[in-house]
Amino acid sequence: QVQVVESGGGLVQAGGSLRLSCVASGIAVSRIVMAWYRQAPGKEREFVAQILISGRTNYEDSVKGRFAVYRDEATNTWYLRMDDLKPEDTGVYYCNVGTVLWGQGTQVTVSS
Repeated sequence: QVQVVESGGGLVQAGGSLRLSCVASGIAVSRIVMAWYRQAPGKEREFVAQILISGRTNYEDSVKGRFAVYRDEATNTWYLRMDDLKPEDTGVYYCNVGTVLWGQGTQVTVSS
């Protein structure tokens, strides 16, 4: 059974950084596509970043150059490195594995 657990959210000032983790069990991170989504209060969940099996990455335009998605096969974990955070990055961040499995989410709050 494939399971994922996210962590790493928190409260940070604008301009700060956070690293989110999504630990996988039951599947190797190099063998399945994974994406990060976020949901701000009162808004729909939106795509943030994706890493394909090939290692190719894709990003939503507003996070390009500030966020980086990558994986560590040794720890079987996906990461989302977030730099230069802005208040509009605030929301609950979810990892999505194989387009169907969702994590429980982790809260990111960026204060101005």
